[in-house]
Amino acid sequence: MARLRKLSLIVGLVVVVSLFSYAVAGAIANGQPDAARHPYVGLLVFDDAPGEPAWRCTGALIAPTVVLTAGHCTDGAVAARVWFQEDVTYDAVPFPLFPYGGRGSGAVEGTPYTNPDFRSDENPYGGGNGLPAFSYRDIGVVVLKKPVRTDQYAQLPDAGLVDTLKDKTAIDFVGYGVSEQIMAYPGESPYDRWTGPRVRMYAPSELVSGKFVNSAEYMRLALNPGGGSGGTCFGDSGGPDLLGGTNTVLAVNSYVTNVSCAGVGYSARVDIPEVLAWVKAFPR
Repeated sequence: MARLRKLSLIVGLVVVVSLFSYAVAGAIANGQPDAARHPYVGLLVFDDAPGEPAWRCTGALIAPTVVLTAGHCTDGAVAARVWFQEDVTYDAVPFPLFPYGGRGSGAVEGTPYTNPDFRSDENPYGGGNGLPAFSYRDIGVVVLKKPVRTDQYAQLPDAGLVDTLKDKTAIDFVGYGVSEQIMAYPGESPYDRWTGPRVRMYAPSELVSGKFVNSAEYMRLALNPGGGSGGTCFGDSGGPDLLGGTNTVLAVNSYVTNVSCAGVGYSARVDIPEVLAWVKAFPR
């Protein structure tokens, strides 16, 4: 649980020292059951020591043995496992809601890899416009020990695709995890605010385009359930942000700007040429 304690500390410090806050991003709010739309999206659990599950994320299967996720999910992990069932709720407990039922629970084991350019600093961009950033090149991959066959896989984008998209371009969120803010423990870890089943959910959103401090590395996405769009929150970092109505992964969920997971969120772009080259180098 050291990783979760570390992340909680980071969130707490930023809330205290800044008008803006960030936190690892995740689950789908204001969504609906995926209903087999995206069978290639799975729930990942990572071990920080052999046999010791420590945090969870979401990922997208881009080939039978390759799962794309976030770098802060794979960073520090020694092993991973992934579930592709739509509902992996084995019990009802607060975050982190590990679907950990042992080796016979339907999970596929894998080895995590983190983009070599990944770094996680309080503000790797050095400030500007009051916007913190959780990390740089926040991309990871899990290579599975056995192939997973499905009718469709997530598709990598063409290089530079995000730069061609207009404001309010439709984006599809897909992920597992917390979806309801219950405020059970106000003042404690922000993770304690949230609950919800581990069910793969889908929600529409849209791109908030324009130049900002880290626009060369990140997409900015609307998180506005009250305005009709879905949102991402804790528990599903690394989930795919898909070009609306397609299987094309434009980016992976990276960070949000407040513990209520509202307003806008930021996702690490996959269409950067160096990122694409690194991901494509894994055997497919």
